[in-house]
Amino acid sequence: MTNGIDPYRSYNFKLDIAGVTEGHFTECTGLGVKVTPIQYREGGNNQVVRHIPGPVEYAAVTLGYGLTSSRELWDWMMLAVQGRVERKNVSIIMLDSEGNVEVMRWNLNDAWPSEWRAAPLDAMSREIAIESLTLVFDTLERA
Repeated sequence: MTNGIDPYRSYNFKLDIAGVTEGHFTECTGLGVKVTPIQYREGGNNQVVRHIPGPVEYAAVTLGYGLTSSRELWDWMMLAVQGRVERKNVSIIMLDSEGNVEVMRWNLNDAWPSEWRAAPLDAMSREIAIESLTLVFDTLERA
């Protein structure tokens, strides 16, 4: 039975990096969290394997964006390359179907770039040049 509420559209999102709305992202993938189970057996009951929660792992998030003359994301990555990681709070913001109202937000706390990939260059293509930046972060909140 459905409750009559339509699901949100995956293309209506924006990103906020350190308080600045970045509107040129085309894709955001990989958002996830995993609690690694630790198995153990109780003494005297070797037939049953029990589980307790272990370390929490947050999946890296990859952002796709159209290549422009802006150097902000490149410069942020180069700081990490130089060993001077600059951590920033990043929010992935889901918008309503009209693209106007925030309906959900995921906050990636203390994020920093760990990987950059250049746009494929192909003289026969007519596609937009899309680069990608992968972010790692310490904690995740859903607001």
